[in-house]
Amino acid sequence: MIDVVLLGAGNVATHLFKAFTNAEKVTVKQWYNRNLRTIERYKTRVAITDNLEDLVEADVYILAVSDDAVADLSVQLPFENRLVVHTSGSVSLYAIDKKNKRGVFYPLQTFSKAANVDFSDVPLCLEALNNKEDLPILKKLAKAIGSQPHKVNSDQRAALHLAAVFVNNFTNQIYRLAHEITESQGAEFEILKPLIKETARKLDEVSPFLAQTGPAKRNDKKTIKKHLKALTDKHHKDVYELLTKSIQKTHGTFAKPKAKPNKK
Repeated sequence: MIDVVLLGAGNVATHLFKAFTNAEKVTVKQWYNRNLRTIERYKTRVAITDNLEDLVEADVYILAVSDDAVADLSVQLPFENRLVVHTSGSVSLYAIDKKNKRGVFYPLQTFSKAANVDFSDVPLCLEALNNKEDLPILKKLAKAIGSQPHKVNSDQRAALHLAAVFVNNFTNQIYRLAHEITESQGAEFEILKPLIKETARKLDEVSPFLAQTGPAKRNDKKTIKKHLKALTDKHHKDVYELLTKSIQKTHGTFAKPKAKPNKK
């Protein structure tokens, strides 16, 4: 059995609490948040506190707080030589105060409080200063909630977090722009959802490079020109041009200049 104390009450903390309480080999001994009202509805299921001095002993203390709060909160912890981990993709392992053993328990997924999360679909990126003693505990904790643990170093985790912004945040913004385009003509965005799903599913079989299709890759100049003419919103047009150039650069489909005639 792994005993956990959870600190923080945001989206990640809430979903971790649900996953841990449903796991047979994990016990959430306590849940801390500086604003007790945020977690008060859980008080019948777990001991809650807003006082760091009241924290109980556990195998792992998970700082599921904002990136900016990790360092300050770790300094305030009233104990030493215990395993303290954060859940951030971009914060350094060394942001945790050195008085405790340090680690990272980063679930690489998008979290919204209203949406259910199946942790068997959530890769957990793990890092520990002491790989012999602490990493095995984090691996057991990940497996206990059905996740696949991945040992990564700080540079790899930072790269994954940056890439995640592209595949999740930026992609979702593209969906929003597509929604605006369909709305402008009274077309149903719902009709695009099978395409969205198939685009993602295809990556199970081929790389993003091989999966690329469309007018930019083919250098279909007439279609590209037609699309740009149809886009009346400058922001939409700028994004279209930027991504078109990016695809053309990747696939070498920029319009080639005409060869000059040979002079004899």
